[in-house]
Amino acid sequence: MRLASLFSGGKDSTYASFLASREGEVAYLVTVMPRREDSWMFHTVNLHLVPLLAEAQGLELVTVESSGEKETELEDLKQALGGLDIDGIITGAIASSYQKERVDAICDELGLAHVSPLWGRSSPELLDEVIEAGMDVVVTAVAAMGLDERWLGRVLDRDAVGELKRLSLRHGFDVCGEGGEMETLVVDAPWFGKRLEIAEARKEWDGFRGSYVVEKARLVPSLRVA
Repeated sequence: MRLASLFSGGKDSTYASFLASREGEVAYLVTVMPRREDSWMFHTVNLHLVPLLAEAQGLELVTVESSGEKETELEDLKQALGGLDIDGIITGAIASSYQKERVDAICDELGLAHVSPLWGRSSPELLDEVIEAGMDVVVTAVAAMGLDERWLGRVLDRDAVGELKRLSLRHGFDVCGEGGEMETLVVDAPWFGKRLEIAEARKEWDGFRGSYVVEKARLVPSLRVA
């Protein structure tokens, strides 16, 4: 089965692509580039890095320009997917019915399978699994009570994950950021051929929410590759 993965560079889409690759061929990474920062469906922080991340994985990237307006961005995605030689779409949705139902509808129209290996999983267990899989993950956006400016640019190691779980229980946000409380960037994983090295980045913080914007990055040899 040939698959296209909806890819943002974050932990969920990256890990979903990896899990799905065990079941079929990931032929394309597909990234929607919304012109609005408040897209209803798609990750927006640091999307300029996806070409480097696709290269790091040795996969072909398809980018889809979109207005980012509600429902219109889905039509943009459908048109792009309709032109690809694929049998199914991979998504990293965990609990967002809004996202899953709309991708289900696109798949029904195009006669494609929807492969969603993270769907219905426990967020705390899934986050542990991501770390155990050896993924190097950086926090690139936060928008929840309990997540302050100090989280921007932080690596999600075991200590950070433990703290994130405690804050999640205290403040009631989803520990995987499924509700938009957090966005991430995967800079390396065991299946990457190269590592993304962040050379320059800045923090944007308004007192409640913020982003870690990567201004310069490059691919370097991965320390994982023998």
